[in-house]
Amino acid sequence: MKEKLINIGLNEQQAKAVMKLYEGSVTKEKFGEVKEENASLIKKTEELKEKNRELAAAHKAEITALKIDNAVNAALISAGAKNKKAVRALLETKDFMLDENGDVSGLEEQIKALKESDGYMFESAPKLKGVVPGESKDGLPGKSFDEMTYSEQMAYLATK
Repeated sequence: MKEKLINIGLNEQQAKAVMKLYEGSVTKEKFGEVKEENASLIKKTEELKEKNRELAAAHKAEITALKIDNAVNAALISAGAKNKKAVRALLETKDFMLDENGDVSGLEEQIKALKESDGYMFESAPKLKGVVPGESKDGLPGKSFDEMTYSEQMAYLATK
């Protein structure tokens, strides 16, 4: 810049004085450099935004897969699967989708179908033995045989 001022006819001292006046201002060359740097930063920002969108989508897919995996495991446990890994291999997991409640669509139907076709892979509900609530220990309604009066005992034995 100083050279340009000297070329138009100013002496060295005058050129220095003019340069001192415009020391804080932006020259055309500096403006061009800043403009190029700004353009490259805008481009880099757009690239980073796109990368962030891709990472967010991948993260969302990963979380959805984990939620489906945990829901399948919980359903297999509650269904009484003897070997979760073997039963899971028979499920069509690629069709599973999470609904808005966090439930896996189609899972219960597939487990029910597997229970019917391959019931040996699931624990059967144990038959509970013992006293039924509301019945006496002798199987009599209300009270036990010992607590009955003589006439109630005779009436009971007559029905047997």
